[in-house]
Amino acid sequence: MKNRMKLSALVMLMLPAFVQAQQLFTTPELAATTFAKAVINQDEAALTKVLGDNWRHYLPDDKADPEAVARFIRDWKVSHKIEQKGETAHLNVGQENWQLPIPIVKTDAGWHFDMQKAADEILTRTIGLNELSAIQAIDAYVAAQQDYYQLDQQYAQKFVSSEGKKDGLYWPVTPGEAPSPLGPGFSPAQPGMGYHGYHFRILTAQGQDAPGGEKNYISDGKMVDGFALIAWPVEYGETGVTTFMVDNQGAVYQKDLGEQTAEKVNEIKHFNPDKSWEEEQQ
Repeated sequence: MKNRMKLSALVMLMLPAFVQAQQLFTTPELAATTFAKAVINQDEAALTKVLGDNWRHYLPDDKADPEAVARFIRDWKVSHKIEQKGETAHLNVGQENWQLPIPIVKTDAGWHFDMQKAADEILTRTIGLNELSAIQAIDAYVAAQQDYYQLDQQYAQKFVSSEGKKDGLYWPVTPGEAPSPLGPGFSPAQPGMGYHGYHFRILTAQGQDAPGGEKNYISDGKMVDGFALIAWPVEYGETGVTTFMVDNQGAVYQKDLGEQTAEKVNEIKHFNPDKSWEEEQQ
């Protein structure tokens, strides 16, 4: 099973108009302390000096998370330490020992924050978190379908109900009314937006490699013989890598479909995890 890492990001302030050299430090501890002080004081000039004038190239605005700043400051005050391996060091903070995704590296001139390596680490963490979120969403889908069946003695063939109906897993409710089996996240308001970096599609049949063999879940217009789902990254290599499938048994299967993930997923019409798919060990 892939290592699925947690993601946190620090909000960064606007880059000043002037350009300056990145600050060097005699120890990684001094680098970390200077960085933390700049964040705590919201000192954009000091922050730019510590990270370098081109840090925004590696940490654009869409990576910002204001809540993460508050968590970092809180955790820094609880505890902070440097974890060093050779000429690379990381800052760990808080009781959970969360690691800042910006490595501090040593050169002949001194220690400095390496923003290019930070971009790689953040991407890796983003992918790991999105894949974990996709699995959690898949589990929620399975539970929602089971709840929907209890209401209507059939499984839902779509995520969002038609206006004024309850023919999907989600429908708006009024105060005091019982919630729908699933929230609206699987069907974002903006096409192509995805949910935590993933697209989802309901499958209404299964192939010969699925448990129980080939069959159509729909009979007389109703999906009563099972259900399935496929989830794939919105942007392969950017928002995720792995494609997932699940059926009514709840076992999640995974596979890396490569750069042509979107095209390959478009051809998948059945839940059919052959030997090339690996069962996810949750």
